[in-house]
Amino acid sequence: MRIGMIGAGYVGLVSGACLADFGHEVRCVDVDPAKIAALQEGRIPIYEPGLDLLVAKGASEGRLLFGGGIDWAVKGADAVFIAVGTPSRRGDGHADLTYVHAAARQIAAALEGFTVVVTKSTVPVGTGDEVERIIRAIRPDAAFAVASNPEFLREGSAIDDFKRPDRIVIGTEDERARAVMTEVYRPLYLNNAPILFTDRRTSELTKYAANALLATKITFINEVADLCEAVGADVQDVARGIGLDNRIGPKFLHAGPGFGGSCFPKDLSALIKTAHDAGGAIRIAETVAAVNDRRKRDMARKVVAACGGDVRGKVITLLGLTFKPNTDDMRDSPSIAITTALQDAGAWVRAFDPEGMEQAAMLMSDVEYCTGAYEAVTGADAVVIVTEWDVFRALDLDRLRLLMRSPVLVDLRNVYPPEDAIRRGFTYVGVGRRRASSAVPATRQPALSLA
Repeated sequence: MRIGMIGAGYVGLVSGACLADFGHEVRCVDVDPAKIAALQEGRIPIYEPGLDLLVAKGASEGRLLFGGGIDWAVKGADAVFIAVGTPSRRGDGHADLTYVHAAARQIAAALEGFTVVVTKSTVPVGTGDEVERIIRAIRPDAAFAVASNPEFLREGSAIDDFKRPDRIVIGTEDERARAVMTEVYRPLYLNNAPILFTDRRTSELTKYAANALLATKITFINEVADLCEAVGADVQDVARGIGLDNRIGPKFLHAGPGFGGSCFPKDLSALIKTAHDAGGAIRIAETVAAVNDRRKRDMARKVVAACGGDVRGKVITLLGLTFKPNTDDMRDSPSIAITTALQDAGAWVRAFDPEGMEQAAMLMSDVEYCTGAYEAVTGADAVVIVTEWDVFRALDLDRLRLLMRSPVLVDLRNVYPPEDAIRRGFTYVGVGRRRASSAVPATRQPALSLA
């Protein structure tokens, strides 16, 4: 099949590369000519494990093509995917559909023959209706159908998620569109990937509901972690205990500094706004968003408390800056709020991240960026594990202690067993971990202004 991909960002590039690997001919376009030029030269603008090899394979075999004009991507295509950004709109938190509507207008002008226009971007309920209205107004003669096909890609494992999905959700009530979309995903037949066909609005809401529920699980276990610290329990054992229940499951039950990234924060905001516009409310989602924002600031207080209640003039090293490992995405990362709060408290912040420092430097000023973990901790008064990159899972703790001015380890991802760190002379503070007798003494957390 011939497929047009409008948008060569994270979703568009991953989807296009995977569809080309299925054997389809995929033409990717983007409004950013520099991005297209880089892709044509084999340079990948984002970090995603395995994506560079998949793009190179598709390009060398002539199935994955990059250009700059929508006409070139749309003409003769069986399906055209809209995979453009839908950031939170400034002022009200709703999804900004400017790019989606612009893509719809440009697609309309180029349509020829029956084409399925697919919204791959995460969009609020009713967006497909508006895309159809836009196209119909411009091209009342065109033969087309609009379908919803939300993405469920986790940064860091997106290729595997696309090729081995838990499910494929397609929203359309047009039989011709259903046949086309079935053919698009036919290569996944042997993987037994379930395809859920539903109406367009249900498909659009499914994406938001899924992300809201996952965000709720993260926020729930984070609050349980706080309770564990208060009563002397261990959140990791609690998570195992509830995760073994098949109704709950173990995923997204890892206590930490709060969620970030390109999806959960903006999708929660858009879902809340959608509910308000519909005359109702979605109180759980509202609470999850508020609790998560507060938690990132609380992590800075945890670091200050671990340092005896005062970090003025002290060097604090952050290991990991991105919101999760295996990505360079800094959007809404907990490290941003933690860094700002520590700087406000008078600390000097050093940092190292395997992939995210270029992006971090555009968001966080007055930070000393280092080339490796051991360089970053040299002379530090405390080290904070913010992102659980593999490179931070097996640090030489003896070497770490010798390099540091003060052996304080604040493990916001619970990477290390507390007893191992304490045995090597560290003051260890985790998240929701049972406090060992030689751990940092209880210190009243300072009233830190983190606004």
